[in-house]
Amino acid sequence: MREEIINLQTLNPSQQINVKKPLLWAVDIFSGAGGMSIGAEMAGINIKFAVEKNEHAADTFKFNHPNVEVLKKDITDVNPLEYVKEPVFVVFGGPPCQGFSTANTKTRNSSNKNNYLFEEFLRFVKQLKPLWFVFENVEGITTYEDGNTIKTIKSLFDKVGYVTTEKVLCASDYGVPQDRNRFIMVGNRIGVEFEFPEKLRNKVTVGEALFDLPELSNGDQFYELPYLKSIDESPDYVKQMRGATDFAKQNFVSRNKEYVLERYRYIGPGQNWKAIPNHLMENYANKNNCHSGIYKRLHPDKPSVVISNYRKNMLIHPFKDRGLSVREAARLQSFPDNFIFKGSLSHIQQQIGNAVPPLLAKAIFEQIISYNDEQTV
Repeated sequence: MREEIINLQTLNPSQQINVKKPLLWAVDIFSGAGGMSIGAEMAGINIKFAVEKNEHAADTFKFNHPNVEVLKKDITDVNPLEYVKEPVFVVFGGPPCQGFSTANTKTRNSSNKNNYLFEEFLRFVKQLKPLWFVFENVEGITTYEDGNTIKTIKSLFDKVGYVTTEKVLCASDYGVPQDRNRFIMVGNRIGVEFEFPEKLRNKVTVGEALFDLPELSNGDQFYELPYLKSIDESPDYVKQMRGATDFAKQNFVSRNKEYVLERYRYIGPGQNWKAIPNHLMENYANKNNCHSGIYKRLHPDKPSVVISNYRKNMLIHPFKDRGLSVREAARLQSFPDNFIFKGSLSHIQQQIGNAVPPLLAKAIFEQIISYNDEQTV
């Protein structure tokens, strides 16, 4: 992308002012609401266009990236060369992963058509020839078909000239207040042996992440409320998420029925459905079939459990007997407070749960850029 390497140390001050690095263009496919794009932009990358079939997620992406072209299309109908003329620095995205997830035992097999959407990812890479790509998926992809899926994907990228490195990363190791594992494969065509960024020493807790957000009750629907604490007295993570925003927005809480709230009252920090008395769980034919994340109250002194289907799983606020608000869940995913979600409450909750945490993406893209700065293209 650069025509030559410029040694800034040899330039006089007036020359240094005029030196401009070329824009780093990215294409986001299977973009969802845009968590990876937010992380890429935090790292200094510009989004050229995005592809997202889901109408509500695409609307969210467009609202938060008004200058980016967002294609609400089936990716198989998209020719990327029609939408980009500039050299592409990185292509990134995560194809739908229901077939790969270890939590989905019903459709986790080779006949699930979603398992083959990574071939569309490969097509975009072959056609756009980016310097880098970032392919993300659920942790379960590493064991699918005894690991042969990963071997196949690596082989396909190798055939088109890309060196690949892959690893399962935990979001809480990179500043996200959530223990969320994601499979990440990074590839490049400049011969770099990529190393993933180092883990941060300290993890952000739920209590820190939600420190300043408004007090809410079951079923509250307040679009905008003042923060409880000033930004000056807030933890560093809160300062990072708030930026220059003046109010906490989208303070939307699902309304649970009274019998659900009664169950909540028995659950302490870090506990789950096992703390609920048997007489309150009689509608469950066999409680032993309950997932460990059901009726989980978040512990204020630890990172959150995975924010996926947090409404369906009945994740509980660390101190209040209610579910999480949209803004609280977004904070735990590391979406900045100025990020606004579009669609109904259930659609918004799904968008948040499906997203790649922006701060995890930011760490990966910053590491990629650090290699790019050393290369001549």
